Amino acid sequence: MIRNNNYKVGLVLIIAVFAGCTRLDEKLNSSLTNQQTSAALGALGTALLLKAAYSDFTGPFNDVEQLINLTGNSSDESLVPTRGGDWDDNGKWRSVHAHTWNPNLAACLLTFNSLNKMNFDATNVLAFNPSDVQAAEARFLRAWSLYYLLDLFGQYPFRNPGDNLLNAPEVKSGAAAVDFIISELNAILPNLPPAVANMNYRANPDAARMLLMRCYLNKGAFINRAAPTFSDADMQQVITLGNAIMTSNRYSYTANYFDNFSVDNDVKCKEGIFAYQNTSGVAANNLDVKARWYSTLHYNQYTPKNPNAGWNGFSTVAEFYNTFGVTAATTMTLNDSLLDKRIGGRYYPGVTNVSGLRPGLLVGQQYNEAGVALTDRKTPSHPLAFDPAISPNMTETNAAKEEITGIRVVKYPPDYSNYDGAAGNDLVIFRYPDVVLMVAEAMMRKAAPDNAGALTLVNALRTARGAAPLASMTLVSATNYAPNTLLAERGRELYWEWVRRTDLIRFGVFLRPWPYKTADDPKNLLFPVPAQALAANPNLKQNPGY
Repeated sequence: MIRNNNYKVGLVLIIAVFAGCTRLDEKLNSSLTNQQTSAALGALGTALLLKAAYSDFTGPFNDVEQLINLTGNSSDESLVPTRGGDWDDNGKWRSVHAHTWNPNLAACLLTFNSLNKMNFDATNVLAFNPSDVQAAEARFLRAWSLYYLLDLFGQYPFRNPGDNLLNAPEVKSGAAAVDFIISELNAILPNLPPAVANMNYRANPDAARMLLMRCYLNKGAFINRAAPTFSDADMQQVITLGNAIMTSNRYSYTANYFDNFSVDNDVKCKEGIFAYQNTSGVAANNLDVKARWYSTLHYNQYTPKNPNAGWNGFSTVAEFYNTFGVTAATTMTLNDSLLDKRIGGRYYPGVTNVSGLRPGLLVGQQYNEAGVALTDRKTPSHPLAFDPAISPNMTETNAAKEEITGIRVVKYPPDYSNYDGAAGNDLVIFRYPDVVLMVAEAMMRKAAPDNAGALTLVNALRTARGAAPLASMTLVSATNYAPNTLLAERGRELYWEWVRRTDLIRFGVFLRPWPYKTADDPKNLLFPVPAQALAANPNLKQNPGY
């Protein structure tokens, strides 16, 4: 994406045009039409509007309270315990994992507004004479924001360019909502800029195909989350779209799993179908992925910043860790001997030698860069040995364990050159292995299942990750954590990439009890529509149960 100082100047000019040429006592757009504004601003103005829509990623994907919270902590792979007074916040974090949230959950309003900002800004591009490519990119970004709104809230507001802004936008839900997104993505495929190998920072045909795959795979769940269905035609679409990506030879499995997320992943990642570009040390338009390690690391896990190396919050559970074929309760040392590379625990250059950190799922004693065992901040101090056992109510009051409960997750190796500044790790949004796993799932769900073909695809991925092949595989089992299931494999490959909630709903297991969540209510298959949104748009309807 383009990076220059004209962005802020351009936005000021656009605002000035709208503010200076519109009188409050006249009808909307009566002094200057969109076409006239577009002509005045020219191609640069439309490019700036599109850039603004891309920059909207920094809202829902940067704030840990938004998509990271609603799609991650509401699932069985992520939670934020309260340790002492840290991360209490009147229980709002615990309520998301335990499914005890109320209709006023602040995260819903933040996320709804952020996604709708992308929806509005992308639609706005279409009103200012974009080129065919610009229009296709804007429609992709809009479709992407609508997909998330549909996934989380079961509905989304929609308006076409030129609609009267004084009228409330229409609202789409159910089959009509997902069918519209599918139609948009199919329409723009011919006009999107071509995909390239490694990283793609612009909407491209493979990104559109991947979003289409998600739409077809989840269509039956979006229509009826309580009892998802899978039509053979939809599954065939998933397979056809996936094969187009898999046979393009643009992507391959990255040799070191964590290179997909490193500060130089723009060079090392071979799996990036769609990503948001960040430049180390450059703050402008930087999505700033450092929250992904700050939110989980203990305060003392980087010597120059002790005791401010992390926020000591987000964790995962022993049951999720154990799906990798090890047991958290007995693996309380450095994990160099573990087979599956995705669990981590290995020396990582540029990270382990700087801080002692070994990316992945962190359990047991932690060390600094000199190999010295770390301690917590308590007096007297305790070994910084992450304990898988979290208090049953997610609130730790035992002083000896207060700062160390919970397995921590570091998917993005920290950018230590800009630890407090703008991190350079590109945010990977769509990744090639997800394509492979969706194809495998569709093969197992189609009318004439091809379980052997699906197993072949999955085992090829596992071999690339250093994991032993599975002898057999089912879609799901009596527990979410049974290791020989496609659900578990998706968890191992895509953990903390914020697809788990959608997966659990599609696999029909979201309402099951899991660690630190007991009984559940079907209303929790959707989040409440914020009261402010309902008041602003009477076409929105509150979801059942709220």
